[in-house]
Amino acid sequence: MRFSKHLFILFIFLYCSTLLAQSKEISIVGILVEEASMQPIPYATIALFKNDSKDIIGGTTSNDIGEFELVTSSTNFFIEISFMGFKTKTITEFKIQNSKINLGRIKLSEDNEILDEVVVQAEVSKTVFKLDKRVFNIGKDISSTGASALEVLNNVPSVTVNIEGEISLRGSAGVQILINGKPSVLADESSNALGTITADMIESIEVITNPSAKYEASGTAGILNIILKKEEKKGWNGSISLNTGIPDNHSIGISLNRRTEKFNLFTQIGAGYRSLPRESSAINTNLVDDEVIYSDGLAYRDETFYNITLGTDYHINDLNVLTLSGNFAYEIEDQPSETNFRFFDANDVLQSSWLRRETTEATNPKYQYEFNYKKQFANNDEHALILSALGRFFGKDQSSQFENITESGSDVDSDQQTDTNFKQADYTFKVDYTNPLSDTYTIEVGAQYVINDVGNDYEVRDFDGATYVVNQDLTNNFEYNQKVLGVYFTGAYELEKLGIKAGLRLENTDLSTLLTNTNDSNAQNFTNYFPSVHTSYKLSDNMSLQLGFSRRIFRPRLWDLNPFFNIRNNFNIRIGNPDLQPEFTDSYELTSIYKIGKTSFSSSLYYKKTSDVIERVATFEDNITTTIPQNIGTNGSIGFETNGKYSPSKWLTLTGDFNYNYFDRNGVFETQSFDFSGRQWSTRLGSKIGLPADIDLELTGRYQSGYETIQGEVSGFAFLDLGIRKKIFKGKAVINLGVRDVFESRISETNVYQPTFETYSFDQRGRFVTLGLSYGFGKGEAMTYSGGRRR
Repeated sequence: MRFSKHLFILFIFLYCSTLLAQSKEISIVGILVEEASMQPIPYATIALFKNDSKDIIGGTTSNDIGEFELVTSSTNFFIEISFMGFKTKTITEFKIQNSKINLGRIKLSEDNEILDEVVVQAEVSKTVFKLDKRVFNIGKDISSTGASALEVLNNVPSVTVNIEGEISLRGSAGVQILINGKPSVLADESSNALGTITADMIESIEVITNPSAKYEASGTAGILNIILKKEEKKGWNGSISLNTGIPDNHSIGISLNRRTEKFNLFTQIGAGYRSLPRESSAINTNLVDDEVIYSDGLAYRDETFYNITLGTDYHINDLNVLTLSGNFAYEIEDQPSETNFRFFDANDVLQSSWLRRETTEATNPKYQYEFNYKKQFANNDEHALILSALGRFFGKDQSSQFENITESGSDVDSDQQTDTNFKQADYTFKVDYTNPLSDTYTIEVGAQYVINDVGNDYEVRDFDGATYVVNQDLTNNFEYNQKVLGVYFTGAYELEKLGIKAGLRLENTDLSTLLTNTNDSNAQNFTNYFPSVHTSYKLSDNMSLQLGFSRRIFRPRLWDLNPFFNIRNNFNIRIGNPDLQPEFTDSYELTSIYKIGKTSFSSSLYYKKTSDVIERVATFEDNITTTIPQNIGTNGSIGFETNGKYSPSKWLTLTGDFNYNYFDRNGVFETQSFDFSGRQWSTRLGSKIGLPADIDLELTGRYQSGYETIQGEVSGFAFLDLGIRKKIFKGKAVINLGVRDVFESRISETNVYQPTFETYSFDQRGRFVTLGLSYGFGKGEAMTYSGGRRR
């Protein structure tokens, strides 16, 4: 009996121990890495399955550095790890020690067959019309490649990104880049910030060549708006870049981007030195006295530069995002130059020759900061309110010494000094509200206020043999203040194939300039209306049409208005005109996009009518040519443009564009008629060739025809750019070799023909060779970084 009792107690003890053992949880941990590069694999799936029934027990995903932890109370299971593009790994053997399974570092190998299937079967990137813009939707044929945003842009029709990261639209630079419809430090083309955005983060790219009333009326080459996906857990992205070149072009750049559920943190740090040589020459011919002055010289702009960018996107919740960012840059300039002059009389006899030597030093601090708040509404992703504020500052403290050295003939020694204290502050405040009232109706309303505040204190001193005396005729202190207030409203009606959008923008410009040393002031206040109408029609899956009209304005810039004398060459002077008025352009455009086999085209017919055209007019006195901008008449331009992209195979992509326009000028200035007509055309042909060993070769040839001006002509030129890129370490590192203007044929020549004088000017930059190495870490491949300074 006693034995039976002890046996029963022992049985109960063992049973309870077994239950306790079964209910004790087991922790499973490990780190996932790529077998080839040993880089971490974030967001892979780790799942537990029952050994007998194959039913799933539980699962998790790896974090942004490849680590994972999974807890289970089961002991009869196997582990399966999967991630797109990699072979699935099954683990059936493991040890449990102290209620923990430590799998250590788990290597996943790439599955090339699966990757190929994804590219073939997945959604293909394509372009569609959306009334006032074209939208390039990013398919998995691009998003799964790990490319940077710059490489994605290079796949967009009408957009070209060269080997150094310079972006152009329809062959024109000066493109405004937006991120999710707003300005951003990430969109700064001159830094590597765009390189930290990878292809799988991008939803689509909007191409806007004829902006609607929603956008400010001042003209640009166009707008590219990068729409990011709402996925937030993207982990670390970054790159380190080293660059060198001839002429001197050396830099280092570090870019980092960290995306979490709540934050997107980004930074970019860069430093470098580069030299920009410029060769120039000029001939001033006095047809009255038959005297000629020749000048030729070489000038350098040597720069040491530093910059740092910091910013964050804070996702308050799924519907509210706050962005704060800032950038600071500092440049140290040295501008040595030498110009040789020769003066010949009417008998072609040399009367004198001299050398003008310049030594210029300058420091340029600059910074910008931005605040953006975006609120989306739950009823529709497109229903949004955006508030933004952007501030910029640029300063220049410059001093120059000019020395004239007589080499033969008459004494022309005339030493001079200049000092420049320049400060510019710009502020932009915006509010934009978009509301899709239904599937077919959408309204947009908003306002923008821009403040430009500039001061340029410029002093010239002449050497009188003993001291330097201020030259009051050339010295000025110029103050420029411009405020532009704009409000707009647009309404859109859009069906599956047909859509129309109309809008009106009202802008008030308050501009004032003041020459403090002479108390000459100029105040302008004007209000203008800028209507826009766009319509699109989808003929088929392979062809769509878009028709648009907009009115634009070009406001004179600071240096167009400032009566500032550049005395580097005393016989060829450019100054500004404080009385200059803005020019207005009515732009009409019919555009089509269509596909023929593997080729995609975009073609446009356009007409532009511009009033109060700003032209640079040359005058001649005492053998000195003075060029000043003036408002002269109207210009009507009709043209045709087409561009295409053809990819006959994976290793070859051909791109090209052609632009032809005929213009008719009408105007009178100081009783002289400037009525004439002319034509101008340009073309670009590019090829990207995939060579063995993961090498890409890029060749881009351009030709710009000559054209007539109101007083003469500008000659044409052709040039070739070359780029070679080699990927190493599975694309984690990239070596770039770029050669701009391979044959040194990019030459600017301008002739002015007038009854009493003729002038000729020549300008050339020369060949530039750059070599860069970039290493990328985190998701995606290495990001190309040109090492360029902030322009």
